[in-house]
Amino acid sequence: MSTEEKRSGYNGVEDRPTPLDHLETGSGDVSPTRHPSVEALSEAFPDGILRHEVVAGDEHVVFIDPTRSLDILRWLRDDPDQLYTYLSDVTAVDYGGGRPLQVVYQLYSIPYRRALRVKAELPLDGLSIASVFPLWASANWLEREVWDLFGIHFEGHPDLRRILMPENYGEGHPLRKDFPLRGRFSRAEQTRRALEMEPEDYYVPSEMGPGREPQLVRWEELGAGPVPVEGGPAKAEGTPESGTSDEDSSERPSSNRTD
Repeated sequence: MSTEEKRSGYNGVEDRPTPLDHLETGSGDVSPTRHPSVEALSEAFPDGILRHEVVAGDEHVVFIDPTRSLDILRWLRDDPDQLYTYLSDVTAVDYGGGRPLQVVYQLYSIPYRRALRVKAELPLDGLSIASVFPLWASANWLEREVWDLFGIHFEGHPDLRRILMPENYGEGHPLRKDFPLRGRFSRAEQTRRALEMEPEDYYVPSEMGPGREPQLVRWEELGAGPVPVEGGPAKAEGTPESGTSDEDSSERPSSNRTD
């Protein structure tokens, strides 16, 4: 590449980004008032689509019947005019005050360059919905996180267990609005439970298999202060036995003065 060609490329850095309006977006453009997938959903599932909202200017949100969630999401993935083959996220929202919890599916259609947010509302006494793991394998850990933090059960999930909190965590689901700020147990009870935890509480079963030992961390690596010494008081590592540091000795003026 010649010097002139390099300079012409650098000059383009100062230009403004090129708009992508000329790119084709499939069966129809998404606008603040129109989304082709929402219109198609209303026709395909007239009883399964509860309502439609537009938030943040142009983000379309469809509320669906939770009992029809698997059918609706499968249709969005497989229909040739939709092809939402990418599941960006599965999460949940709890607004508190006894209101239903919302399960949120963030979908993206790569061929049509469309995003769509699908929500299903679950009552507090019925926190269960079908797992979408059969549709998107990436939902495995995402649904485990929602179960761990919100207590929503995903029917048909192959391995629904905690993923962030310890498996024997007994205080509930921390992101629920009814979860106390300091936890459900007293500080004394939390401390007692922490002291009773075994190495198995910090490792997944595969890490505790035959031939694998828990990693032992040296005391000083924990930053826990003085190192315990058997038969005597604890002393900080590198501290002289006399109780005075080398730094103090070197800075103390000498008593052998000559006038």
